[in-house]
Amino acid sequence: MALAVILKGLIIGFSIAAPVGPIGILCIRRTLSQGRIAGLISGLGAATADGFYGCIAALGLTFISNLLIEHQIGLRLIGGLFLCYLGWQTFRSSPSEQAAKIDGKTLWRAYVSTLFLTLTNPLTILSFAAIFAGLGAGNTYGQGLALLLVLSVFSGSALWWCVLVTGIGFMKDKITPHRLRWINRISGIILSGFGLLAFWSIIFKLGG
Repeated sequence: MALAVILKGLIIGFSIAAPVGPIGILCIRRTLSQGRIAGLISGLGAATADGFYGCIAALGLTFISNLLIEHQIGLRLIGGLFLCYLGWQTFRSSPSEQAAKIDGKTLWRAYVSTLFLTLTNPLTILSFAAIFAGLGAGNTYGQGLALLLVLSVFSGSALWWCVLVTGIGFMKDKITPHRLRWINRISGIILSGFGLLAFWSIIFKLGG
């Protein structure tokens, strides 16, 4: 039973994290500009948020779930603004000629930023709830198995970020400063685009 729960959690975490969205773009860009550790720490921030939302879905914490969904417009607005800010900063950043110096403060900022961005998408709860139901998980488990499921979700998400960052890391030495400059610009446009999509979703929801 426990092994089945672990496998389900790994599948859920991996499948939620794998689609390349704003967090994926951010992690790829940080891996190329700051190294694998910065990219991995960024991914772990997203994995932590996935684990949090997985916990809500697995333990059936409907009060928190409803509260987050009720305030989804405000959360999307904050997340959209932050994405536009990150997009602008990324677009205008110039690649360094020397390897970036990574300290604890830099890694902490990388972790918190992706954690924050992932948490500002409360509809992720609905994704988890749907997947849990499809796999026969969720409220049918006792508290112990539910917590094991949450840890497995986090591990599955973290596994994806390890795979992504490792793969991008092998390409890092082949990226010239000129190419990195264009990667920064393209990444900045994409991140800002996701931010604008968040604004559009708010307008669409209010209009509907």
